[in-house]
Amino acid sequence: MSAKKALLLIGGGGHCTSCIDVIEQMGEYDIIGIVDTADKVGMKLMGYPFIGTDADLKNLIQKYKNAFVTVGQLHTNTLRKSLIQKILEYDAHIPTLVSPRAYIARSASIGRGSIIMHDAIVNAQAKIGDYCILNSKSLVEHDGDIGSYSHIATGAILNGAVQLGSDCFVGSNATVIQSIKIGANCTVGAGVTIKQNIPDNSLIKENI
Repeated sequence: MSAKKALLLIGGGGHCTSCIDVIEQMGEYDIIGIVDTADKVGMKLMGYPFIGTDADLKNLIQKYKNAFVTVGQLHTNTLRKSLIQKILEYDAHIPTLVSPRAYIARSASIGRGSIIMHDAIVNAQAKIGDYCILNSKSLVEHDGDIGSYSHIATGAILNGAVQLGSDCFVGSNATVIQSIKIGANCTVGAGVTIKQNIPDNSLIKENI
């Protein structure tokens, strides 16, 4: 059996704890530490040490190579996206992480650097872009197309053939009806039902 690969985590907030559980369940990576703010260095999260700050990223990535941004996304993905782009400049390898409790259809595809969390479903012929988050119990139904850097929150449902642009956030328990197209850089609030197409840069807080 091959040895586990060392993995550096970047961002030590609440989303990180969920990512850690997925990584532990996968059994493929050995988390060597977490990068966050200077005040956390020397502390631990779920038993894993905070070993540096953003200023240490280049050297840490040169040493460990595999890194994953564990910063979540709520109102904006600006921080998460900028961190991903920074570590790519440092030639990091960002793995795709899939919980063993997720279901990924044989005909579906998952982009690099994305994380598919516990009990998420990616059904037949669905496409998930790069650096996405599919949170626990989310569903992307058949023929869905999810743009890169998007976050599908807990329990959200994207029905068949939904197209979601890049840099989007779909809140917990939101529902998007089949064949709807949502543009790039959109935010769909928690519990909202979407029944019509949505243009780029939209903020949807109510059923529409």
